[in-house]
Amino acid sequence: MTTPYRRILAATIAASAALTLAACSGNEPATNTSAHNSSEQGALPTTIHHAFGETTIETAPERVAAVGWGNNEVPLALGITPVGMTKASFGDDDGDGILPWAEDKIAELGGETPVLFDETDGLPFEAIAGTKPDVILASYSGITEDDYKTLSKIAPVIAYPEKPWSTPLNTSIEMNSAALGKAEEGKKLTEDIHTDVDNALAKHPELKDANVLFTSFGATANNSTLGFYVTEDPRAGFLKDAGIGVPKVVEEASKDADTFWVERSTERPEDFADVDLIVSYGSNDPAENQKTLEGMQADPLLSKIPAIRDGHVAFLGEGPVAASASPSTLGTPWGVDKYFSILSEALNK
Repeated sequence: MTTPYRRILAATIAASAALTLAACSGNEPATNTSAHNSSEQGALPTTIHHAFGETTIETAPERVAAVGWGNNEVPLALGITPVGMTKASFGDDDGDGILPWAEDKIAELGGETPVLFDETDGLPFEAIAGTKPDVILASYSGITEDDYKTLSKIAPVIAYPEKPWSTPLNTSIEMNSAALGKAEEGKKLTEDIHTDVDNALAKHPELKDANVLFTSFGATANNSTLGFYVTEDPRAGFLKDAGIGVPKVVEEASKDADTFWVERSTERPEDFADVDLIVSYGSNDPAENQKTLEGMQADPLLSKIPAIRDGHVAFLGEGPVAASASPSTLGTPWGVDKYFSILSEALNK
């Protein structure tokens, strides 16, 4: 696993759980040519409940900022170019800090490139405040209660509904679109994404009968354990919701999990007996991924897991397709065909 993703994984695993409420306040909006907003005023005001209380949006935001993952894509899909958004640190194909689907949409809207927030070492509050937002979207994020309080001094904040880094895409779209005064348009976005996913899965019907475990090789300290995402995490939850099978070990771990990532001992390979396919991030170099697989197949513990033994491992790499495996409003339609093709190829080996 690459260093950038290791930082992302460490940061998200360390994210604090949601606690209590905090109040919201906002700044006076200023005009900016990069903000394109045609919200229907009739959808506002609206009150959105979340982990830290509730946020009321009185009028249609004109200056939208987004932190966390994928929150910038809801306004983009609805015709609004954010004034600021999180800089992409994983999956960026050209080093400009913007994922290709967002880059395409910004160009389509004719907007200026948003200010990019570098969240590697935490939220850059000064940079966020500098964009003078009148709403901050964070429905899929790992913000803490202290983060929320600080952000709320800048503008009203839409935080996640329950747990950090666990908001399903449908819910994220619902919350963010409501905050923009475009709830009905948000419902249409969700419907269109479901259609895209259904169409992509129909091309690979064998995936419907497969139990898929989503891991990240290298995230655990050694080969005595195998970690994986539970179904509350949008990566694993997306596969489940698409109609792909959930292995028993994932299903059981998901029942009581208080985090999105768990680990199980590889000294009990029988726990992974019904795993038909393992999907992981990896290298963009197929030869390096093959070397990784062969190393696991030579390991006395990992080699007893059938999917690893038989080579049914899908490496997503570290580019845009890998990033699209974390479902998002624009990334999922962009990448789902490629994503499912990679899974199908590994399953059919």
